[in-house]
Amino acid sequence: MAKSIKILVSVAAGTVLATSAFAQSAREIRGADPYVAIEKEPAPKLVVDPAVLDYASHGLIQIQYRVENVRIVPVFGAAAANVSPRVGHLHITVDDLPWWWVDVSDLNTIDLAGLPAGQHKVLIELVTPEHHAFPGCASCSQTVTFTVVENKIPDASGHLRSK
Repeated sequence: MAKSIKILVSVAAGTVLATSAFAQSAREIRGADPYVAIEKEPAPKLVVDPAVLDYASHGLIQIQYRVENVRIVPVFGAAAANVSPRVGHLHITVDDLPWWWVDVSDLNTIDLAGLPAGQHKVLIELVTPEHHAFPGCASCSQTVTFTVVENKIPDASGHLRSK
């Protein structure tokens, strides 16, 4: 009995040490407190993963992203440029089309459906509330390329059909 108690204590102590060695604070994961202005904010950053191609044969593409040192919110205009913590949104352009759309969802995933078979590229830009590039942000504009092999989409019953 005494031996099993010592082992249990050792395991518990080891778990506490391991947990505290790898634990990250809420600030480390979520960023600064949104209720306090940040002096000398670090530069914003956009990190984009490669497109998920599991759905490429269905004509469905998912691109995950995350941002650092900026909050994605539906706030626009000159007054929002001075908000702290910094705010912004995404501009998304597909295949160099002359138009783009704004994403303020902060869902960290861009979903595309119904693209024709072939090579495609998606330009993702992290921009200010006034729709301008963040000054000095080299990572705030990224392009993802992928190939849709066959454009089939699921119908109401879940069966794939050609578009």
